[in-house]
Amino acid sequence: MFVKTLISLSLSSLLLAQSSNDFQKTQMGAFENQKSQFSSYKTGIEDEFNSYQNSLQKEYDKYTKELSLFWEDPIISTKKRWVAYSEDKKTRTDVDFENETIVVETIASSEQEAKEKLKKALANVVTIDTKKAHESDLLEQRLSKIKKPSYMADDEIKAEPILSTVIFDKEPSKDALISYVNEKAKDENIRSSSSKKVKGERIYTLNVSMPSDAMLKRSKIYYEEVKKQSLKQNIPVPLIFAVIHSESSYNPRARSHIPAYGLMQIVPKTAGIDSYLFLYKEKKIVSGSYLYNSKNNITMGSAYLHILYYKYLNKIKDPQSRLYCTIAAYNTGAGNVAWAFAKTNNMHKAAPIINSMTPNEVYDALLRDLKYSEPKEYLKKVSKRMLSYHKAYQ
Repeated sequence: MFVKTLISLSLSSLLLAQSSNDFQKTQMGAFENQKSQFSSYKTGIEDEFNSYQNSLQKEYDKYTKELSLFWEDPIISTKKRWVAYSEDKKTRTDVDFENETIVVETIASSEQEAKEKLKKALANVVTIDTKKAHESDLLEQRLSKIKKPSYMADDEIKAEPILSTVIFDKEPSKDALISYVNEKAKDENIRSSSSKKVKGERIYTLNVSMPSDAMLKRSKIYYEEVKKQSLKQNIPVPLIFAVIHSESSYNPRARSHIPAYGLMQIVPKTAGIDSYLFLYKEKKIVSGSYLYNSKNNITMGSAYLHILYYKYLNKIKDPQSRLYCTIAAYNTGAGNVAWAFAKTNNMHKAAPIINSMTPNEVYDALLRDLKYSEPKEYLKKVSKRMLSYHKAYQ
């Protein structure tokens, strides 16, 4: 109950700062005017984009097949894990942002060779920035050669710390880095097993834990941009942070199978299209590299929260009830939220039912009646995490 009350107070200070009438006149005017003609455009570009995505998927499959020559489990990056391979594909780093661990593995013919490779890989992964990580990614190098659709918005990756400020609080000196690597890569911390793929060699593995406050430290990298978009889109800072935490655990290289990209897991052909039109009044679809840029990602994710709250769900009168529906809709879509109440995807039919309920009843109904289990868990996680970020950034 305390969490719900605190969320309500957070909303009253931000979400209610702008009236519905002012909002309709300012931010949503152009969005409304273009919506009908945009629907037909959306269908056309989706076909071309799907063709582009198919080309990307073929390259992913080809790359995974090549990795399988060396690794029994040729893993690649996901929403909450950033996986990078060396040029010869025989060394990899796997950063699990959700569980706050770093696993470094290498295939080598001797302990001495393995230790040198593990140290080098660990030093690299804890100091590399987002720009260099993208440029050195073997898969991204190949994907970049695939011709992008002419309507696609693209951008460069900003150079931002990934783990250096988490591990060292600031960019480490050479001596500090050497000391850290030597401490973590002690013989007793390295285990080995036989390689089932490469004859005569073994797999050497080093597990490293991140600091206990790693998640909060990661959030601080993005605080200024989150604060900026919070004010611009009239969405609470704790909500944006809670969404980032729940979507990617602050993995700047996040990519899901859908595919969705980056910190706030934007799907290019759905939320990406709507958000870009709303923000820039242009009919564009965005690339993966555009969304790996943290500024672009937070800008578009915050804009989509705004669209959900102030447009798609604006018939819901109570701000707290609308917040719960917005959180669920970010994960599963406004139509599925409507279905939970009216057994139809039409929010105009669902809104009167929602308006007849208290916020607590709306919350309970979403947890009970949403079609899928994922948005139910998502609603619980984001609501709870809003409290944590309210405390951290109040």
